[in-house]
Amino acid sequence: MFDYADEGEGMHYEGYCIRPPSEAHSILLQVTLGCSHNKCTFCGTFTDKRFRIKDEETILSDIKYASRYMQHQDRVFLMDGDALIIPQKRLMWILDQIKAHLPWVKRVGAYANTKGIKLKTLEELIALRENGLSILYLGVETGDDEVRKKIIKGSTAKECIEMGRRVKEAGIKLSVTVLLGIAGKDKSLEHARLTGELLTAMDPDYIGALTVMFVPGTPLNDDHEKGEFVLPDELGLLRELREMILHTNITRGLFFSNHASNYLPVRARLPRGKQEAIEQIDTALKGGVRLKPEWMRGL
Repeated sequence: MFDYADEGEGMHYEGYCIRPPSEAHSILLQVTLGCSHNKCTFCGTFTDKRFRIKDEETILSDIKYASRYMQHQDRVFLMDGDALIIPQKRLMWILDQIKAHLPWVKRVGAYANTKGIKLKTLEELIALRENGLSILYLGVETGDDEVRKKIIKGSTAKECIEMGRRVKEAGIKLSVTVLLGIAGKDKSLEHARLTGELLTAMDPDYIGALTVMFVPGTPLNDDHEKGEFVLPDELGLLRELREMILHTNITRGLFFSNHASNYLPVRARLPRGKQEAIEQIDTALKGGVRLKPEWMRGL
């Protein structure tokens, strides 16, 4: 945890901070603390934080600090879990300050959830895009409504599709994540098919597949330890990934599974790269590709 008094001493980071892999070199601006939903059974990231929106004085102090010491970074990522939940006026103010103090920044991104998107009209999302918000990261996880209810996502597949489409209609890039293994062993392939169908209907720009990792203290981990949740084995997860890609028909986008949690890194530009990706997975299923060893996997 870092907490400093003014922009001359550092950024006001609180607690454990996360960001998407693609934001590794971005200015990380913590404008909210925690996640407004914070109920997903597999996630332990923000369980130690009570959600709140940071005050303007702190946010402005961090932006001014970045203006002095981060001039080589041309992207900003708004943390924590769902910055889009911030009321429109305050969020527009944050984007105004970024433009005023960090004029070299080319892209601003943030995590979002269906609730946060739903609170924004199409016109408000367009205004945010025109003011610099370029990309939103949405945790889809699964297209199976039974599984969504079980992991307490807080929305249906239909609502998720509608909110994703709203982001796209506003002209904001949409990057979504899906979770391999989240349906367990028995529903693995059904989850894969339904998730592919959701992705097809949503038509995002980027799709990132992660594999479930058990986090101590989470309900999913408790179920796993009691034997009530069984994760597919390595080959089962590969079959799930194959089935998901097979049923994903997007207009144009990147599908990748290069996250540290995955056994096989796949990167495919869809639709033209679909067959090559499936062949890569088939080769791995036959033992022709070495999978990532367990000790190298992580969140």
